[in-house]
Amino acid sequence: MRVHLGCDHAGLDLKDHLSRWLTEHDYEPVDHGPFEYDSLDDYPVFCLRAAEAVAQERAAGADSLGVVIGGSGNGEQMAANKVAGIRCALVWSEETAVLARQHNDANVMSVGGRMHSLGHMTRFVEVFLAEPFSGDERHVRRIGQMAAYEATGELPPLPGDA
Repeated sequence: MRVHLGCDHAGLDLKDHLSRWLTEHDYEPVDHGPFEYDSLDDYPVFCLRAAEAVAQERAAGADSLGVVIGGSGNGEQMAANKVAGIRCALVWSEETAVLARQHNDANVMSVGGRMHSLGHMTRFVEVFLAEPFSGDERHVRRIGQMAAYEATGELPPLPGDA
């Protein structure tokens, strides 16, 4: 499985570590940068590219996922979620990694490089990549509502209006 990586300066060390870890665990990391430390870099430049690559590959039938990393992970998540077809979840525990995949079929995760130890963040990624989407009808329905809104801009009907 390909795993697309993007970050800012606050996530550079984790991204480099994850790239090696992914290779050692039979994943194919694709690094969208940055490639050197620059305290003034802009995370959208790199996170949008990682998310766009995930969206394109998934549209072509590939089972790609992505990881975006920043100081808190918040801005990186927001950037990734601007890409059509991306559901990026902010992950801060093993449980949120599991639920992001099981309930939301998240295809990108975001993590805060300044919020957790290297070991914890690596474990969150490991759990996220291994967890399948449950396929439960209620989750499929909810994801469908978001996808329809993304495509049309029309709000889903309120309960009782359908």
